[in-house]
Amino acid sequence: MKRYLSLLLLFLATSCQVLETIDIHADGSGTIEISKLRDEQSYIQLAGENYSKEKEFVDTTYVFNGFIERYKETFLKLTSAEKAVFQKYNAVKVHIEKNAYEKVYRTTLSQKFATLTEVPDLYKTEEYTGDLQHNYALSAEEHYYVIQYAFDGNQFQRTVTITNETELKKQQSEVENYKNRFSKINLRQSYILNYHFPKAIQSVSNPKAVISADKKTVVLECLLSDFLQHPEITNLNVILQQE
Repeated sequence: MKRYLSLLLLFLATSCQVLETIDIHADGSGTIEISKLRDEQSYIQLAGENYSKEKEFVDTTYVFNGFIERYKETFLKLTSAEKAVFQKYNAVKVHIEKNAYEKVYRTTLSQKFATLTEVPDLYKTEEYTGDLQHNYALSAEEHYYVIQYAFDGNQFQRTVTITNETELKKQQSEVENYKNRFSKINLRQSYILNYHFPKAIQSVSNPKAVISADKKTVVLECLLSDFLQHPEITNLNVILQQE
């Protein structure tokens, strides 16, 4: 868990923007993409003179199933339950780009789906990759929340469930300390949900959500730090108009 928390705080400290996009077709299929982008104007305030000294260059893409094949020896030693967890991520595609010269630091997680219920919590993907690569225990299963999706043709649900209240409180404290430490720095840390539907939207449960002019898109935005402290603020129940 300490490893996971340190990753979250690093994610917060680098000042990122997170955009989660879902496109749903009329038959319920579609795509989901999560883009985590380092905000350069914010990050330079944190890095100072080290900002110009970066030398990283990484541009790699993989599908999770291929990673399982690559570390097949480790995978085959897992229990049936552990294998099932990893196999939920088979179709997830990961693109990592770190370009110190052009100052682009972005990780994109994406998946095509036949039904939304088959989409796992994509935010755990890189942790599971690390678990396979280093033969760790399933650390992501110690996450203090889980995100699930559902769509029945007329109703969409994004449900965030708190799974560990003790760890949630620890995380809230850690993030609060971070916010106090950097309170005098203007950091951009947006967390945006951008969902597109095949029919017009009738209603949205979250009062902070904004419906587009054509009523087929809903956008919900909050601070990344607020999400990490209270993940359930991104719960959404969207009802589409009956035809």
